[in-house]
Amino acid sequence: MNTNADLPPSQNRAWGFYGTMGEYASDAWPLALSAISEATGQPLESVRVFLDSRWGRHFADDVQNGLHQGQALSEAIHAATGRWMVWTIGRQTSKQYGIPPGLPYLTGFVIYGEAVEEALAA
Repeated sequence: MNTNADLPPSQNRAWGFYGTMGEYASDAWPLALSAISEATGQPLESVRVFLDSRWGRHFADDVQNGLHQGQALSEAIHAATGRWMVWTIGRQTSKQYGIPPGLPYLTGFVIYGEAVEEALAA
């Protein structure tokens, strides 16, 4: 089981998921990291990269929509995670980002973020 001490902190608190979540950010961060890692099977550090990206901001918008509809924070995060796992990478997105078509959207963009970060570090 992960404790908050095991979770990578955001490196983009002004933007991405953390910045978009505003007052909910500190509570939402560990919930989102764990939910996305569990759903995608990707390591927490890869999920951190995703959440710190523009895709993390879009994911946070989806979570915020759930909050505005009256969902509890955990419920909103799990609902957004579920939606992003049902949506699949289409042909155009595959061509644009090099993500294999048919992958769940969430998995695709978590892996994409990790690949971009690795390429920038090389």
